[in-house]
Amino acid sequence: MSSVLELKNLSFVYGQNTPFEKKAVDNISLSINQGEFIGIIGHTGSGKSTLVQMLNGLIQPTEGQVLLDGEDIWAKPKEIRRVRFKVGMVFQYPEYQLFEETVYKDIAFGPSNMGKTGVELDQAVKKAAEFTGLKPELLLKSPFDLSGGEKRRAAIAGVIAMDPQVLVLDEPTAGLDPMGREVLLSQILQYHKERKNTVILVSHSMEDIAKVADRIIVMNKSRLVMFDKTKEVFSHGRELEKIGLRVPQITKIMLELKEKGYNIPDGILTVDEAFAAVSSLLKREGKIW
Repeated sequence: MSSVLELKNLSFVYGQNTPFEKKAVDNISLSINQGEFIGIIGHTGSGKSTLVQMLNGLIQPTEGQVLLDGEDIWAKPKEIRRVRFKVGMVFQYPEYQLFEETVYKDIAFGPSNMGKTGVELDQAVKKAAEFTGLKPELLLKSPFDLSGGEKRRAAIAGVIAMDPQVLVLDEPTAGLDPMGREVLLSQILQYHKERKNTVILVSHSMEDIAKVADRIIVMNKSRLVMFDKTKEVFSHGRELEKIGLRVPQITKIMLELKEKGYNIPDGILTVDEAFAAVSSLLKREGKIW
């Protein structure tokens, strides 16, 4: 796999050289490959949102570099707008950013600013709406007439319509009910599988991250503490708990069984995996018929 994003000794300080100085991101170096689905976890204030805002130049690092396709995104500051077309950002509660007369116009805003017009623009809008599960008849409605979940999907569609090389989502399921979260997450996953681009998902839901991420970035107190495959990260359940994070509930149960002496494999993330592991254990011990 080729690297699409590389962070080199990346740091950011709010209020630098003032009495209110606070380091939000502290000397992070890592590489993200083209086509990966990356999860980012960490407790509130760990630096997650600051980190992702540096990925497309919304804020400039105090120190270090963000390389996109091998080039420093701040090498030509006047061209930073082009970077934001390549690295699309969906903020938490993105529906608050809806502003156009119709859903169609809202979704079209980004790609039209990229220069798309006519049939190309129309296809981009309709394809993005399809990816996020918006019915065609909703495109002519005011975004303010949509339900909460529909507004969320419309806002995400506006970024997807730009067809970014990297899609960054900061808590996209926050505030949605369980069914709404499940639907939106499945649509994001389907989008990733079809487009084969890079997706970076910030979430407090360990279950969500476990379902979709290839690798996970773990942050604590502005620093990178883990960056590994999903199963490997969640196999360190006790270490995660020490920094205020929890593992998926089923993973925690399997971890507790392992600590009690049962021969349970590490990194179990789903109920199906847990069922298979326990069934195998019972068969080995002759306790299953």
